[in-house]
Amino acid sequence: MPSQKALIRRPSPRLAEGLVTHLERTEVDADLAVAQWEAYAEALRAHGWETVEVAPADDCPDGVFVEDTVVMFRNVALIARPGAESRRPETSAVEQAVAALGASVNWVWEPGTLDGGDVLKIGDTVYVGRGGRTNAAGVQQLRAAFEPLGARVVAVPVAKVLHLKSAVTALPDGTVIGYEPLVDTPTMFDRFLPVPEESGAHVVLLGGGKLLLAASAPKTAELLADLGYDPVVVDIGEFEKLEGCVTCLSVRLRGLYA
Repeated sequence: MPSQKALIRRPSPRLAEGLVTHLERTEVDADLAVAQWEAYAEALRAHGWETVEVAPADDCPDGVFVEDTVVMFRNVALIARPGAESRRPETSAVEQAVAALGASVNWVWEPGTLDGGDVLKIGDTVYVGRGGRTNAAGVQQLRAAFEPLGARVVAVPVAKVLHLKSAVTALPDGTVIGYEPLVDTPTMFDRFLPVPEESGAHVVLLGGGKLLLAASAPKTAELLADLGYDPVVVDIGEFEKLEGCVTCLSVRLRGLYA
C-alpha cells in the first residue's frame, strides 16, 4: 500500500521574529508554540500519517511553515524559491528530505518566486496564487514542471491574503471552502462554499472523511460535521499570530516510498 508521510519541521527558537504582512505583530509564546506543534504532529500520527522531521532551521524564524518550501505532484517535488528572501535558506534540508523519500526533484529558478502556500491541488487541477510571494515566472515554472505530468494549472489572483491557501482549501469532494471576504475571486472555482470564520478556510485532509482544522474555527467545525465530515481540532493559536494555519505546518506526501 502507498505510504502516507507528512514532512514537519520543529519551530525555530526565533519563531517570534517570523514575518507578518497582514496582521499586527503580537507577542508569541515560544514554549507554547512548541507544545502546539507537538500536538499537531501527534494528531497527524494518530490518523495514519508517518511524520518525517526535516532538519531544524534554527536561524530561520519561519522554518516551521514547511509547506512553503516545496510543492508535490505525483512523485515530483518542485523545490520552491520563496518570495521572501529571508526564507530561501529553508529549502535545502527539505530538498534532501524529499529526495531521501524517493521524490524526483525539480527547482524554481531566478527570477521565479513561488511559495508552496500558494498552491492548492484538487485532483489533477493545480491552482496557483499569483500574489505577493509568487510571481508570474514562478507560475510559469510550476506549469513547466507539472503540466507534462498531466496537471491542469490554473493561476488565481491573490491580493487580500498572504497566500492562496490563506484564503481557501478544499474538501475531499473537491468543493473549495473559504472565508468569503478574503477570497479575491470565488468564481475561479467550480464549487465554492463560504465558511463563517477566517481560520475555517483551512483544512488538512486526513483521510476517511476526517478534516484537521484549527480550534479557532468552532462554527466551521460544526458546519463541516453537519456535512458528514469528522473534524479533528488542534490549537495552533501561536502560529496564527504569524499568519500560519494547519496546512502550512506540514507537507503531505502520498504514495512515495522511502
